[in-house]
Amino acid sequence: MNEKVHVMDHPLILHKISMMRDKDATVKDFRELVYEIALLMGYESTRDLTLIDKEVQTPMGIAKGKAIVKQVAIVPILRAGLGMVDALMSLIPAAKVGHIGLYRDHETLEPVEYYCKLPPEIENRQVIVLDPMLATGGSAIAAINFIKKRGAKNIKFMCLIAAPEGIKSLTEAHPDVEIYCGAVDEKLNENGYIVPGLGDAGDRLFGTV
Repeated sequence: MNEKVHVMDHPLILHKISMMRDKDATVKDFRELVYEIALLMGYESTRDLTLIDKEVQTPMGIAKGKAIVKQVAIVPILRAGLGMVDALMSLIPAAKVGHIGLYRDHETLEPVEYYCKLPPEIENRQVIVLDPMLATGGSAIAAINFIKKRGAKNIKFMCLIAAPEGIKSLTEAHPDVEIYCGAVDEKLNENGYIVPGLGDAGDRLFGTV
């Protein structure tokens, strides 16, 4: 596996992913599991944030501490990526949140950006792009293309479930982007869905099945 690709092996993440896959999980259960998995993965994906030394006045004296120096931007790909935002915000309350929306042109089959709003000074931020599924990789590649065009340089991509085809496409298109996956599944089917996967993440998050 590419050194830029990180597949989670924490028992809690693996346990919760199994629960999330269950076709009988309610919308409430599914949302909560997405939040919990994203929270655990957020901990793993931010372990290399740059720190500086900082002195802190405690009730008993001065403590030598640390502070995160690089500001973080969280950018969900609409709409399913929204289900992962609150988890990352609970870890990094000072993070700024952008949004990017894409659709595929029926004639050209190319991704088209219909919405993109990013925090200021995006070029100086650690950007974490969120999408529960990495299937063909088309949406992730396009979203990162658009974000880079706005000046972002330090980008990570986080997904809950990935297909090998999506990982290959994304690493080839953006070899500088680190990918964090909860699990890597077997393959894509003829319709571009991950197998065994979990179905349509957006529909299951928002009850539009």
